[in-house]
Amino acid sequence: MKIFYYSALCFLFFCVSCNKAIEPVKADVSTTPYFDTTGRDDIVTGGIKMIPITTPKGTFNVWTKRVGNNPKIKVLLLHGGPGITHEIFECFDSFFPQAGIEYYYYDQLGSYYSDQPEDKSLWDLDRFVEEVEQVRIALNLNKDNFYLYGQSWGGILGMQYALKYQDHLKGLIISNMVPSIPDYQKYSDEVLAPQLPPEVLKEILSYEEKEDYANPRYLDLIVQHYYTKHVIRMPVNSWPEPVSRSFKHLNTDVYVTMQGPSEFGIKGDATLKNWDVKDRLKEIEVPTLSIGAHYDTMDPNQMGWLAKEVQNGRFLFCPQGSHLSQFDDQEVFFSGLIDFIKDVDQGNPIQAGS
Repeated sequence: MKIFYYSALCFLFFCVSCNKAIEPVKADVSTTPYFDTTGRDDIVTGGIKMIPITTPKGTFNVWTKRVGNNPKIKVLLLHGGPGITHEIFECFDSFFPQAGIEYYYYDQLGSYYSDQPEDKSLWDLDRFVEEVEQVRIALNLNKDNFYLYGQSWGGILGMQYALKYQDHLKGLIISNMVPSIPDYQKYSDEVLAPQLPPEVLKEILSYEEKEDYANPRYLDLIVQHYYTKHVIRMPVNSWPEPVSRSFKHLNTDVYVTMQGPSEFGIKGDATLKNWDVKDRLKEIEVPTLSIGAHYDTMDPNQMGWLAKEVQNGRFLFCPQGSHLSQFDDQEVFFSGLIDFIKDVDQGNPIQAGS
């Protein structure tokens, strides 16, 4: 779930011109309902709505943005980090609208476009679950239309939400997140770390031992040898602009409190360090898609196991993907994700071979 200490990484890295008037493009009759804003209260803002969230420390506002209109399919996107932003999902714009899927960008409390209180007691998993529930209610999402998509840390949040509030869900998507942080750490230590060149691993671990996590050399080693193989499989200077922008907007207070300062696992006194719901997955009844990738920081085999543990699950494997497989294995990622949503909507079987 290493997304990501980018404020320290910044040192690395509809307009058309024409000579004649352009006729407005008319929407196809079949897609017209998707763009219908009748009765919406977010037309002036282009779908953006600030939602007040009640917390033990007062009321704060979180940022959401609706795209499209489909009464039967509404997907709320939970970003990773913690403390990253919705910007990591902007490539969804290239796929969801043409599939007729209504979806909601959402910056969790503490993230860039939402309020950013400084009280660290707010960076608590159970409180975030209650925040998602308040967002659901404000957006009028319900069991007849509500799909919850969570990636990385968002996957933790999605699983925890489903274990308490799955009666409100129509479908659940867990992307690039295993159900156990200790297992994630073990996979990082025993499988991914040994794949690094020995001299690189030795140097990374030397900085880890000294807890010198902000050292530019440490960060450069992590980005060049770890991120480009397991987080997003592209050269740093080719990373999609929304990825760089989202990393730039990271709230490090949220990130370090819950995830810890290391870029090579979850260490120190991070609040998520011992999180594990493997034994509770059988409680999840709602149709569930688990997305894993061959080069991910998360064990894809465990993502496949997760799909079998829930009562009605499907596994989507991205053979060329990593932690951000929505960017580096797009065709497989989006075709499988959209197929799952459509199958749930149409009442088709979810389990492979059923």
